[in-house]
Amino acid sequence: MRRAQWLAAVDQLLRPHLPAGLAAHARLANVRGRRLVFLVDAPAWHARLRLASPGLIDAARSLGLEVEAVGIKVAAQPLDPPAAPRPAAGRWPFAGPAGGIGAAALRCGRRAGAALSRARRRDPRSAAARGHPSGTSR
Repeated sequence: MRRAQWLAAVDQLLRPHLPAGLAAHARLANVRGRRLVFLVDAPAWHARLRLASPGLIDAARSLGLEVEAVGIKVAAQPLDPPAAPRPAAGRWPFAGPAGGIGAAALRCGRRAGAALSRARRRDPRSAAARGHPSGTSR
């Protein structure tokens, strides 16, 4: 836990030394030996950070870190995923002004889904759409 807090503190100290716009797309992931390891969220930011690495090394040395190089990895996921929107208090998600997909269907959950599934199986038009040549479902 202390290591993670220390890395977060060093990241905050190095962030002002990143070029404009790059700070939102890069973060310090580790200090391994004499190397700063950064994560970026796209190859274009990898190139920008690589160009800024001499300044980052100087900034890290001014903080007392004995570093000689910068390693950069492109993350497979966004660095800081956006927070999931939370529904307003007392409202069902997906329920618009006229009920949207229907607050009752959301309350019923499984029963509504099962009923819809049974109705689709009984409907000959639905069976033909699924590729059954006779128009019936089994």
